[in-house]
Amino acid sequence: MEQLVTSPDNPAPARSRTPHQLLLSDEQQTPGTPRRNRRTRRTLAVTALFAAGALALSACGGNAEAGGHDDGKNGQAGADAAAAKDASDAKITVSSKDGSTDASINDTGVKVTGGKLTDVKLTVADTGATVAGAISSDGKSWKPGVQLERGTKYKIVANAKDAKGRSATENATFTTVSSANSFIGSYTPDNGKTVGVGMPVSFNFDKVITNKKDVQSHIKVTSSSGQQIVGHWFGAQRLDFRPEDYWKAGSKITMKIDLDGVKGGEGITGVQSKTVNFTIGRSQVSTVDMDTQMMTVKRDGKTIKSVPISGGSPENPTYNGQMVISEKFEQTRMDGSTVGFTKENGKGEYDIKDVPHAMRLSSSGTFIHGNYWGSPSIFGKAGTSHGCVGLQDNKGGGGDTPGKWFFNESLVGDVVIVKNSHDKTVQPDNGLNGWNLSWSAWQAGSAA
Repeated sequence: MEQLVTSPDNPAPARSRTPHQLLLSDEQQTPGTPRRNRRTRRTLAVTALFAAGALALSACGGNAEAGGHDDGKNGQAGADAAAAKDASDAKITVSSKDGSTDASINDTGVKVTGGKLTDVKLTVADTGATVAGAISSDGKSWKPGVQLERGTKYKIVANAKDAKGRSATENATFTTVSSANSFIGSYTPDNGKTVGVGMPVSFNFDKVITNKKDVQSHIKVTSSSGQQIVGHWFGAQRLDFRPEDYWKAGSKITMKIDLDGVKGGEGITGVQSKTVNFTIGRSQVSTVDMDTQMMTVKRDGKTIKSVPISGGSPENPTYNGQMVISEKFEQTRMDGSTVGFTKENGKGEYDIKDVPHAMRLSSSGTFIHGNYWGSPSIFGKAGTSHGCVGLQDNKGGGGDTPGKWFFNESLVGDVVIVKNSHDKTVQPDNGLNGWNLSWSAWQAGSAA
């Protein structure tokens, strides 16, 4: 076979001119088709293939600067950086962390720096109920208007703007500490009260406290009189505070309760945060002498009245000791069965539904009260009660009677001392009667 030599003057045959085997050669064209048309179609096909290759190159090619090989990450990073640079200067902080399950019921709030709050919305997650609250006058903080409920899920949305008007938002969902995992102390006296010189501060906790030292150290009781005040534990759920001697008349007492977040024991946390203020009134101490069946009432150290009484009978004597008036009732029911006096045990049953001018001296049922059912001759002469101290009175509490006078002249917290009874001294935790402990014994019961 003769070898062909190609040159500009001697081109290769048509079948060898193109490298693309998909194109048809002249010999493969349909017979009868003009050669010029065949050549034109071949030229167009080659041009189309080169054009497609060029399009493919422009769509998938390029370099790193053009973002062709980083999946757009560099471009997104630039956008994020630009957004961050233009972000608001306002920084919002919600005290209850998002997702927390032991949030405080007292300290939930919102603060902002670098701007001012525009609106805050706190809702109960399950019901959508809105919890009222208020933004401070300077726009820097927000607090709810009520204490939150224990064991409740809340949602909060806070919005703010900086000096340039740029907005910021913070969202949080949290659950307050549950009743099972928290403890609360009910206390007396309450805020704003005026009480007698014998009134202790008394806490009763709803859970057993094992971490007594921390709990006691987070309750501070101070007096304007400067008296030293010490706490004393009665068991694991009661904590009382008092000075060595009765409070000074007219002094102002401040009690700061800072138990929120304090561990009271395994698995229980305090939730209270409050300041309580109360006032000590004039000094009134009344002494009941069971030998004479008389009560001497002293006001600021001076006797203002001697009142005939009828104390406990020889079979049911009245406790001795220093007792503090803890409650006052214009009228109340006294049912002996509630304190062990029944027909069955032979102690003498009674159920008087309208006892006038009654004031509690012990939690076990000792009262000083009006007595309208006893003969006037018993007062100042004989003890006839089931352990209470009775004063002559009228049914319904009307009229000018010793019972009414003493009731009107007494404050919760006044002291009633009983002496010369044939009974034992009242226990210091039976009512608010810790004064029956010596100062050294009182101090020994402190955990601080």
